[in-house]
Amino acid sequence: MRLLLGIVVVGLVVFVGALAWAMRYGEIAPLAAAPAASTFSRDVLEHGKLMTGMGDCEVCHTRPGGEPFAGGLALPTPFGTIYTTNITPDVATGIGAWSLEAFTRAMREGVDRKGQYLYPAFPYIHYTLTTDEDIAAIYAYIMGRVRAVNYTPPETKLPFPFNIRLSLAGWNFLFLKKGPYKPDPTKDEDWNRGAYLVEGLGHCGSCHSPLNFIGGEKGGVSKFAGGEAEGWYVPPLNTQTLAPNPWSANSLVNYLFDGWDKLHGITAGPMTPIIRHLYDQKEDDVFAMAEYLATFQRPVTQAKVDEVTAFARAREWNPDSPPRPTDPTLAKGATEYQRVCANCHKLNGQPLPLGMTTTVNMPDARNVIRIIVEGIRPPPGARDRSMPPLQLRDDDLEAILMFMRAQFTTREPWPDLKRDIASVRAPAAH
Repeated sequence: MRLLLGIVVVGLVVFVGALAWAMRYGEIAPLAAAPAASTFSRDVLEHGKLMTGMGDCEVCHTRPGGEPFAGGLALPTPFGTIYTTNITPDVATGIGAWSLEAFTRAMREGVDRKGQYLYPAFPYIHYTLTTDEDIAAIYAYIMGRVRAVNYTPPETKLPFPFNIRLSLAGWNFLFLKKGPYKPDPTKDEDWNRGAYLVEGLGHCGSCHSPLNFIGGEKGGVSKFAGGEAEGWYVPPLNTQTLAPNPWSANSLVNYLFDGWDKLHGITAGPMTPIIRHLYDQKEDDVFAMAEYLATFQRPVTQAKVDEVTAFARAREWNPDSPPRPTDPTLAKGATEYQRVCANCHKLNGQPLPLGMTTTVNMPDARNVIRIIVEGIRPPPGARDRSMPPLQLRDDDLEAILMFMRAQFTTREPWPDLKRDIASVRAPAAH
């Protein structure tokens, strides 16, 4: 049945893609020069700065060591590596020749100025919800405040049939619900504001929702059920959360602003630059996002918090009476943990008990491995919570991981640590 459904879906995509050949978009006339900053008011530019940060535009459109917004970042996808484009106001290599009309079409419909379909690694299925006012402000900020950079990113070369961009017309037919956002009249203003930002510019579902076999976000009970980004496991934001303590609105506010919450720990990996941009957002907007996201969680009770905290503290590393596992591998892990981890992660130490963190409770060990191997570079709101990378042999790292899982959680052992360690240590393939 699933095979038949897959054939039908693929056939539909191909059919709609072919139909799009006759309905393809035309080119929008280029501008001779990018609009000057004086074209826009200061208020619009400042609002555009906030909305550009909310959309994380700089995060994806800046390669390591590159100029902001100049593109060239390699984004691994199940279909191949996509390189982000230059969105600085350079006329030759960026979007300086784009009018507001062309920019709006890209945001709403996933089509560039020349009429070419954009790959949905650019989350236009979310950005489509953005209001005209916010799109115009983002456009103003990029044109008026971002430095023009003459740089051509590497060309994206996906294998057949994903290299046929017209086929994206079929993909859009299935997954693009054109905006802008329409408020839910049964909900209050804060909820609607949160929904607008989370589902729109925040594009949280791009990482926190699993994808189907053709790269569309799953909905229903799978909405916010977790995904993968840049080699990191992205945890669920719904009732399937792996956090020992469900997320409350207050905890989400702490985390979104500072990247840290006393019941959940610190952010790491791809979420860190996102937190950096949320740090400067208006409080009301971040509170609204937290309120909306909290509606996907189980209710938080003080009894549950007390239960989780008591268990986690009882399992903390106590220097006066350290655990002595009888299993040889766990015993080795305890010894290595004492040597390289227990100086900070111990009873009454600075970080919260490890048993309260989502990371140690995940079904996937790669996040813990990455944190140990790469360290933590905290966002602005939690600068005192950094962690240096640790230099460990694979067998010592594996033993520590096995010990941590057994000591700090009641969950099953991680299934294939050798594979996961090798995966994390392997150089990125582009």
